[in-house]
Amino acid sequence: MAISELPTAYCGNVHPGRTVDEVIAGVRTVAGPAAARAGVPSSVGLWLPRSAVDACVRDPCEVDRLGSALADAGLTCHTLNAFPYGDFHADVVKRAVYRPDWTTPERLDYTLACARLLARLLPEGGDGSISTLPVGYAADFAAADREDRLDAAAAKLVEAAVTLRRLEAETGRRVRLAIEPEPDCVLESTADAVAWFTWLRRIADRRGAADAVASHLGVCFDVCHQAVLFEDVAASVATLDRAGVPIVKVHLSNALRLTDPRDSAARGALARYAEPKYLHQTFARSADDTPLRRDDLSAAFCEDPPADWLVADEWRVHFHVPIDRDTLGPLATTRDALVTAAAAIARLDDAPHLEVETYTWGTAPLPAEGLPDRIAAELVAADRLVRPA
Repeated sequence: MAISELPTAYCGNVHPGRTVDEVIAGVRTVAGPAAARAGVPSSVGLWLPRSAVDACVRDPCEVDRLGSALADAGLTCHTLNAFPYGDFHADVVKRAVYRPDWTTPERLDYTLACARLLARLLPEGGDGSISTLPVGYAADFAAADREDRLDAAAAKLVEAAVTLRRLEAETGRRVRLAIEPEPDCVLESTADAVAWFTWLRRIADRRGAADAVASHLGVCFDVCHQAVLFEDVAASVATLDRAGVPIVKVHLSNALRLTDPRDSAARGALARYAEPKYLHQTFARSADDTPLRRDDLSAAFCEDPPADWLVADEWRVHFHVPIDRDTLGPLATTRDALVTAAAAIARLDDAPHLEVETYTWGTAPLPAEGLPDRIAAELVAADRLVRPA
């Protein structure tokens, strides 16, 4: 299927969904109206935390209620975001979003419960995807038991692939797991992802699970994440394709850029995006390509950065901003990377699921008022990327 034939989803993690009722409310008040106002092929990518998934496990009628709400809104759901396990809308999320990681049975159980739920929401013969965290937060794997923890995570991912293959045989609905590289995680760069899958395949082969891993595991390529790392996103897509790592899902997402670190007014504007809820990893590229990085953005850092940051060519910040914007006041965005990525993805033989993931509405300077209209504008922008005139 060509990329232009697939509806573009927007990720429902933009609003709280701690319960099934809250998820349904988001479908009715935001997702449905946004899709209707956009007037382009679109769907919704649901986020359901462990609490909502557990409710569906206890009472399968909850899944039916969710399916009915989607149908009433004229929406389909082909993808879930199972990266955030707990409350993604707590006052402070930060590193908690990476826990539990893939070394734990809790992460495996939650992900498989999401897969069974999605299989019920998919149309007959439908193809689904679930994005998940890139093994875990790198700092949590820095101890002496790092290799043991990586082995444990790999074993659980192989088990997930085997179970997903069995689920397809039972239901006729394929659900693939998409591991999402992110700054400061075990899998950060495209090179990390290729190395991980090379190793994972060897493990799967020894366990007689090579076919399951090949057919049911891949990556979620988040354009914001890879652009923050200053990757050439077209080259990254091509590298994954050459390595035989399936791009199962793509997050159409946009990061912040500070193009002149010496501009104190622009740094002041950037400081407004330093907020207490989410991590905003920050990277810079110096004139001699010396890599600079911080695990989070702070207003104090923007006000008085170290000398090497002040003379860097450019800063990039992991803050998901609207994909229809090239600039936000004196700040720029990585929207050029989105245009480049869309063209590269269109050349893939196996078209991935597409999802707009701007979960930061209502955070820092991004107003949440009029959210359906704001999301509709992003869906239109995404449609123009994948279906250019």
